[in-house]
This record gives sequence, C-alpha cells and structure tokens, in this order.
Amino acid sequence: MNKTNIILAGLVLLISVPLTGACLQAETLNIIYTGNMNGKLEPCGCSPKTDYGGVARLAGYISRYGGELSPYLLIDAGNFTSQDTPQGRLQAEAMLKSFSIMKYDAVALLRNEKAFAEDFLSSLIRKYNIPAVSDSPPHPRTVTLRRGGINVNISISAVDYRKDALNIFLTDTPLPGPAGMGEWDIIINSSGEIQEEPLKVNGAIIVSGYPEGKRPGLLRLEIDTKGDITGFRHEWLRLGSNTEEDADVRNVLDDYDSRVAGLLKESGEPPGGTTYLGVEKCAECHQPFVESWQKTRHAKAFASLQQAGKGADPECIVCHTVGFGKEGGRRLLYD
Repeated sequence: MNKTNIILAGLVLLISVPLTGACLQAETLNIIYTGNMNGKLEPCGCSPKTDYGGVARLAGYISRYGGELSPYLLIDAGNFTSQDTPQGRLQAEAMLKSFSIMKYDAVALLRNEKAFAEDFLSSLIRKYNIPAVSDSPPHPRTVTLRRGGINVNISISAVDYRKDALNIFLTDTPLPGPAGMGEWDIIINSSGEIQEEPLKVNGAIIVSGYPEGKRPGLLRLEIDTKGDITGFRHEWLRLGSNTEEDADVRNVLDDYDSRVAGLLKESGEPPGGTTYLGVEKCAECHQPFVESWQKTRHAKAFASLQQAGKGADPECIVCHTVGFGKEGGRRLLYD
C-alpha cells in the first residue's frame, strides 16, 4: 500500500468511528412559563409601575427572540381563567386563542378551569388545538414531546414520572410543593403565591407563575449527555410598554373588548331612589376644589378608559368611577 492509500484509509477510519458520549456537548433548554393568569389578558396601563405583562407583549417577545431562545418550551401551569361568567367565558376564549397563536406546548387545567362547565372549555380546547393536561377526561394527564434532542414529559399527575425524560410537574398546590416530588426535575406552581426566586427541594427546581401574567418566567437549563440538569438560571421577563406586541394577538384582544362592550347594558335607575350626586352637584358648594380636581388625571379617568376601548369593561370601570356596582351607583348588567 502506497503512502496515498494509507492516508485515505486513515481518513475513512476517522469518518467511520461513531461519536462517543465524551464527544457530545451538554444542551441548553429554555422554559418560558406562565401560571395563575387569572383571566388577565393585559395590564390596565394606568401606571408605569404596573404596566407590565400581557399576552400580546409575550407573543411579541417570542416572535422576536424565539430563534435565540431555541430550543424552548412554552408552558402554562394552570389557573389562566377567572370565573364562569359571561365575561369570564370571553376571557377564557381570548386566552386560549392567544395560547394557540403562541403555540404553547402544554396548558394545565386546574382549580379555576374546573369551575367552568366541562363541555365549554373542552370545545374551545378542540377548536384552538390546545395541548391541555388535566386529571379529568377527556384531556390527557400528560404531554410528551422531544425538544432539541431532549425527551420531555409534562404532567399534572404525580405518578406519571418517566425515567427517560426531563420531567415537568404542573400544580397549584401551595409552596414548597407536594411532598415526595424529588423524582421530578421541574415543578411549576400556579397557586398565586409570589416566589421571586426558584427553590430547590429534594432535587426538584420549583418556580411559580407570577400572578396575572405580569412577569412571565424564563428558566434556562443546562443538561448533560445523561439528561441530568447540571445548572440553571432564572429571570423574569419584564415586558413593558416598549415591548412590541404581536399583531395577531392584539387583534384577539381588540375583538374581546368589542364583545364585552356588546355583552353589557346599563341597568337603569338605581334601586330605592338613591344615587350618587356627581361632580356637577359637588361643584355647587365646592367649586375651588372641583377646579383643582379637574386638573388631575382622576378627572379624565373614565375618558381614558373610553380611549382604550375599555369603557364597557366592568373590571376596568370599577377603578375609574365612583360607586360603580354599589347601591345608587352605576351598574351594568349582562344581556
């Protein structure tokens, strides 16, 4: 064999040798999570200090940074609805439609969702193709998928742990979480408790969805070749008014506002003949104070709602008017 053939044979041998575990590199997997949204589709925007969060901003963030975060999981740990009222049902549909646009990987149906009529949420879940997990039929208890070469098992059932996967448990049991959960790698809680930093309990990393979606969480995992978590970092996504919204999700929210406005009507005269007098009556005796008040933002509180398309939203009106929902005050009724 001449020198050229020896070199070629060596190259073939190198190419044919399979990669061993020592040659493979650890992987990074990002988990973007929400929990205990409680029907809050977007912040009220009344103060810069509280103007954070909202599904349109989260969708915009994912559209912009999803490529950099890949591979990532998008998970809601449950309690994304509020109450089973006509407005609450509109909120639930808008939330699920937004989840569908963002392509959530798993959505838990827990305490709040169980208060709704089962066929109502089930029909929406089918309509928007939501990967829901629940301990009640017809939904499965577990979602399994593969992301970036990693097997992932997401469940609301403590017994559905898998040895060959990264295991994520979704619950609304109060912190620090269910006992005996050491086999689970990640626990995402939606109890409504504020947990600023992750906890490490019996080997499990526990995080908690920030109430009302004000701060979606981002958990960055380092995973070795055996599938074990070797490190993690956590941060809150502070999505303020400078975050570009996703146009499709914004359309969902605008449609929701319009449907809420069409759902409500004035109740007419208050019961018992009692009524709030109003600013005009106050001005008869307190003109200097009224003039001072008219220069403040409070004087334009209701006008600001109308500008934002929220003038018929009871959840907003209650903070922007006096006496709303009280005897003698303004009332709105469902049609």
